[in-house]
Amino acid sequence: MTSTVRALGTRTAEGSALQAVLLDMDGTLVDTEGFWWDAEVAVFAGLGHALDESWRDVVVGGPMTRSAGFLIEATGADITLPELTQLLNDGFENRINGSLPLMPGAARLLAELAAHRVPTALVSASHRRIIDRVLHSLGPRNFALTVAGDEVERTKPFPDPYLIAAAGLGADPARCAVVEDTATGVAAAEAAGCQVVVVPSVAPIAAAAGRTVVTSLEEVDLPFLQGLVPLP
Repeated sequence: MTSTVRALGTRTAEGSALQAVLLDMDGTLVDTEGFWWDAEVAVFAGLGHALDESWRDVVVGGPMTRSAGFLIEATGADITLPELTQLLNDGFENRINGSLPLMPGAARLLAELAAHRVPTALVSASHRRIIDRVLHSLGPRNFALTVAGDEVERTKPFPDPYLIAAAGLGADPARCAVVEDTATGVAAAEAAGCQVVVVPSVAPIAAAAGRTVVTSLEEVDLPFLQGLVPLP
């Protein structure tokens, strides 16, 4: 299941085989990875457990079920997965009241894609309730389609969210550029057959075939993305 927000119009970017741009949310467009970790630390402190800082790299970018499941197993906390998921989502929402800090270059990139009417989707492992809150800061009109982690049978690192987003935009995954920040998201995008731009947020990610690593979204613009999918 997906939720769509109509953009001003869409067309394939001229001079390139690029058909769509698919963007991750947490850590890619909004500076929220720290909010998630702070929520996890606070929730487990309330349960009488301290989290090891080294676990941060394990839980970042993953689906809620994987991250929460790992933390339950690692701490031995007496809580069910649904109960913990609810507490973590509540804890995160309590930390994002008002406007969220965007990653450097995010606002400019979204404005450029919108101005050129490039089909764009937001693809996140976060739940719908979280995406809808964050969209207030990102601007829902910047996305023709949004895909939430609790609306797909298999979320990242499986390719399903990106395949669903490409299909929803009428695009060939091989002619889509994905922007991600974590190994989990990169694995999903690459499994879907997309070209991937990585802006690592917490843990380093190496460059590879079909994968371009940059230090900031300030390095990414429409010509850059078009160059990833040249005309045959």
